[in-house]
Amino acid sequence: MALSLSFPSAASSAEAKAAKARSGAGQIGMTAAVSIGIGGMVGAGIFSILGVVAQAAGNAMWLAFAIGGVVALLSTYSYAKLGATYPSAGGAVSFLVKGYGDSVFTGGLNIFMWAGYIISLALYATAFGSYAATFITDAPSTLLLKSLAIGSVLVVTFVNALGAKVMGRGETIIVAIKLTILVIFAAVGLYFVKPGNLSPTLWPGAESVLFGAGVLFIGYEGFGLITNTAADMRNPKKMLPRALYTAVILVILLYLAVAVTVTGNLSNAEIERTKDYALAAAAKPFLGEIGFHLIAVAALFSTASAINATLFGSANVCYMIARDGELPARLAQIEWRQATGGLLLTAGLVLVVMLCFDLSGIAMMGSAAFLLLYAAVNGGHLRLLKETGANALIVWLSMLICLVMFGILGYYTYQQQPAALVALVGIGAGSFAVEAVYRQMTGRKIKLP
Repeated sequence: MALSLSFPSAASSAEAKAAKARSGAGQIGMTAAVSIGIGGMVGAGIFSILGVVAQAAGNAMWLAFAIGGVVALLSTYSYAKLGATYPSAGGAVSFLVKGYGDSVFTGGLNIFMWAGYIISLALYATAFGSYAATFITDAPSTLLLKSLAIGSVLVVTFVNALGAKVMGRGETIIVAIKLTILVIFAAVGLYFVKPGNLSPTLWPGAESVLFGAGVLFIGYEGFGLITNTAADMRNPKKMLPRALYTAVILVILLYLAVAVTVTGNLSNAEIERTKDYALAAAAKPFLGEIGFHLIAVAALFSTASAINATLFGSANVCYMIARDGELPARLAQIEWRQATGGLLLTAGLVLVVMLCFDLSGIAMMGSAAFLLLYAAVNGGHLRLLKETGANALIVWLSMLICLVMFGILGYYTYQQQPAALVALVGIGAGSFAVEAVYRQMTGRKIKLP
């Protein structure tokens, strides 16, 4: 979701001050909106979890990316309809409130969504630290990796505090650089693909491909960030759907090209051995050491833009649920420049997650969490079909496919990382418990949009 700058009808003087300080409708154009969506997607699927996907789907990895793209495209339809009907800074936060009304269920889902973005941010920042360390040493220490990851979060937090206009311009530049490098990698690499590596006879079973598609969903979930820029668009009813579809389709094509290039240039054994930097390793056969470092640079830009876009969005999730009564109102107030308490708290929690948890299993948990959340958004949409004019069959199909993929991924996570399932259940239960207790203690209710 995206950190917004224009919020209507703030109830308290503190909220009004925050809304005024952050106002600036029309600052996000089509290019910036698409860049935010691409930045939120590319970085997870390509650089952060490529090795995990390859471990599950093998040389059929490209097929897993295609399946994941179809799942994402179905939910894109729902988000486009909801966003065009209810353009606001809240994105999915607003969609859930619209669909389910004021309830502990709605509040718990929104807090769970915020937790999911915190996990994603920690994943991206850790990937940034790993790639950045390759420019310093071949044997980085844990301290160096953590320091680089923490530094990336602190720098991006500062950029977000300067406002949406600065954030949007920075995201556009970052996305342009990383896409240029990745397109060059795919275009050149496809020429050197070894057909034998892609042979269907080497594909794993169908269940493994589906496992891979489930794991990589976190690489697509970032398209929802675009809906949170609606309050800063000149004409969100037209621009928002275009930006959503453009971003998702471009990312699907990019993922397919890159996946074919990697699996076509490396054997399954080579991918497994170099899973933490498989893209860079795949560039070596045809671009040499220059290619390795070029892809490492792309990884830095990619993970940085993913941190940028996702922090921009997750901070706004915190802002919206605090403003609307589900978290302390202090989190919706401006603390420094245009940084709310929600932005600062989000950044702080990301640092805690990076320092305390093993994120390889959490990546699976993050994908599972977003599949569940997207199913919930589609479920709420079913109650708003008369207002949005959406096709009921497509919305039903989107919700059911998200739930099926969630079940498949849950089973795979149980096999590979059972502790991640425990963590997922704990975070989910904690989200609803926090919402219930906070309501009981304060008597606050969600302000329906």
